[in-house]
Amino acid sequence: MQLNNQLLLKNQCLINGQWIENGSQRIKVFNPSNGELIESVPAVSEKQIQSAISAASKAIETWKHLAADERSILLRKWYDLIIENELDLAQIMSDEQGKPIEEALQEVRYGASYVEWFAEEAKRINGNILPGKSLNNKIFVTKEPVGVCGLITPWNFPNAMIARKMAPALAAGCTIIAKPSEETPFSALALAELACMAGFPRGVINMITGDSKKIGELLTSSPLVHKISFTGSTKVGEILKSQCVPTHKRTSMELGGNAPFIIFDDANLEEVMKGLMHAKFRNSGQTCVAANRILVQKKFYTQFIEAVKQAVSKLIIGDPYVQDVKIGPLINEAAVKKVDRLVQDAIQNGAELVLGGKTLELGPCFYEPTVLTNIKPDMKIFNEEIFGPVVAILTFEKEDEILELSNQTNAGLAAYLFTKDVARIFRISRELQFGMIGVNTGVISYASVPFGGAKYSGEGREGSKYGIEEYLEIKSTVLSGI
Repeated sequence: MQLNNQLLLKNQCLINGQWIENGSQRIKVFNPSNGELIESVPAVSEKQIQSAISAASKAIETWKHLAADERSILLRKWYDLIIENELDLAQIMSDEQGKPIEEALQEVRYGASYVEWFAEEAKRINGNILPGKSLNNKIFVTKEPVGVCGLITPWNFPNAMIARKMAPALAAGCTIIAKPSEETPFSALALAELACMAGFPRGVINMITGDSKKIGELLTSSPLVHKISFTGSTKVGEILKSQCVPTHKRTSMELGGNAPFIIFDDANLEEVMKGLMHAKFRNSGQTCVAANRILVQKKFYTQFIEAVKQAVSKLIIGDPYVQDVKIGPLINEAAVKKVDRLVQDAIQNGAELVLGGKTLELGPCFYEPTVLTNIKPDMKIFNEEIFGPVVAILTFEKEDEILELSNQTNAGLAAYLFTKDVARIFRISRELQFGMIGVNTGVISYASVPFGGAKYSGEGREGSKYGIEEYLEIKSTVLSGI
């Protein structure tokens, strides 16, 4: 990998300001587009994990007392360095994750926007003075950092997910031990290198790679770690949350999704298609807020299916570095097999294959963009998160059907609604059991939006003014005798 700043390709872990390795145990990282070995990273030992926890615990005694303006300045320097090195960061991401280079560049900027946002929010951690029980009594309400935070992130957005967690934690005055996915560690390690260049003190940021189970167990069991923030599957989130109970940790969980994409017959076709192509095919469908179930009112179906066939058939699949390529590989062969299992199960149970439905000769991680119709609510593809480039379409006739169909899931992360009827917008969105709803848009995530879900999709919010609250504790001081 030839970068303008070769220092950004790190194959070590950051603990207490030092880049360390574990020569005896390494994890190989492969490019999903061509199967080539990129590099390897350490599988940190238990002793090294404990060292990271200890470093963060010691560093917080100084970091939490740093003036908010000083933390803000460091975050801003980090943001500037991210933007300055955005092309290198995009290349690292395309190589390890497989997304097209232009999309990778957009993710780098998206992740950086959270660093910029929370650089400003660091200066807006406001308390309050409340009236007491008498004239000589006042109540001071202040907000303090929750403490040392363990941050665990997935492979599908290897830059943005780590930035979206690190930025508010650091802005609040917390120190961190971050663990990126072993599938895509280099984007996170590059961000850690840029944070070092920005001047963050030793021990404030620790970045470790290795066995997910071992690292998760040690972070959740340590009394020195006060919060766990996790993005990933619902199953793993449940395990981590249960492990946090004995030490009463704060948790933020951003878990799986199963987003309905609801289209009424008065919708604008151009808006629908623009929203669908973004919400379904971004990152080859590997997003937790991806449109998973397309619910189309019957009167709109004919024009919609023709538009979908045209749009999907024009998608260019291939090497992430080739111009105009929109669909890259899935993360690994297991992901391809899961997507194909859902597609074949749907076909066997009566779904109609309109386009795609197979792997490609480009490589074992490429799956053809697929369109299925005649989906039924009892099919696996309706009830499971697809995480691939598959449009699964079913129809409805009346408005009163839509809430039952949409809410028929344990997941409650995102939903999409397309209609021009303002009263319907409020009726439907009020009853949808999801944390985020896009109305006449497929874009629902940016720095000023509270990101998070309901039901089995987790707890807490990332981004927006609410995101920093996840890393703060409220302290009440009752002052008398004045």
